[in-house]
Amino acid sequence: MARFVRFDRFGGPEVFHLVEGDIPVPGHDEVRVRVLVAGLNPVDHKLAASPEALASFGRDVPSGNGNDFAGVVDGVGSGVQGFATGDHVYGGHRFHAQADFLIAPAGILHHVPDGLTIEQAGALDIAGRAAIASVAAVGVQQPDTVLVSAAAGGVGVLAAQLARRTGAVVLGTAGEANQEFLRGLGIIPVQYGDGLRERVLEAAPGGITAVIDTHGRPTLELARDLGVAPERVNTIADRPFAAEHGFRGVGGQDATLDELAALGESIARGEIVLPIDSVWPIERVVDAYRHLIDGHVRGKVVLVTS
Repeated sequence: MARFVRFDRFGGPEVFHLVEGDIPVPGHDEVRVRVLVAGLNPVDHKLAASPEALASFGRDVPSGNGNDFAGVVDGVGSGVQGFATGDHVYGGHRFHAQADFLIAPAGILHHVPDGLTIEQAGALDIAGRAAIASVAAVGVQQPDTVLVSAAAGGVGVLAAQLARRTGAVVLGTAGEANQEFLRGLGIIPVQYGDGLRERVLEAAPGGITAVIDTHGRPTLELARDLGVAPERVNTIADRPFAAEHGFRGVGGQDATLDELAALGESIARGEIVLPIDSVWPIERVVDAYRHLIDGHVRGKVVLVTS
């Protein structure tokens, strides 16, 4: 038997629970993965809170949960090439990741490169693809000055570093506890909250040329007030506001699997940092989501199955 995280009603983190079921069997071109790590993302609990949001993915309750995972190949179906039992792999498979075992199409899997921890691999898919797509959406390059919101969070910390690699000057909003961490990455930290405009202009007197928003409306309102060109503002957090003001709303679906694999290699080589905020046993899935929702996490929160 295997354990699976499910929700069969809508609400807050309390709706997540474990159920038991048969270990799934891979079919043609499919791989069975024994999941070791499953990453948490804000979209998970947002889908579990909204029938409309879940329906937009063609789903209803009861539903599995989670997207990001890493683990060990436990079985392969007919026609599978490039993967064998015992391989360490990672990827993203929405509504299936938080479980002891999952079945995935072989084409969505990546081998875990040496140097990439299993926790980092299991937290990479959504945040990595969103960061890649966000940076590309606003065309970051030298000599841009870029503002990234929630720059110590899962998407923000990757987007800020990717922007920095282009030669741009990068400012990142963060709480006090994460500001020294950002400085160590070459990012100029800016305290979020009241007075953000003044602090941003003090840190970047020449102005902001691009904005990558991972948190929500305050950063978008600031981009509007500072006169940043709408096509150089991207959000993954407030697409209705973006549409109203001509901003971009590009997300992880616009990043390719090859780009994600390249990011994983960069993390493995130590060129980009992906911090793991905390590790929780799968039995404490509710507590893990409450911790994520409370905010102020540095990097990613993950579940482990053993």
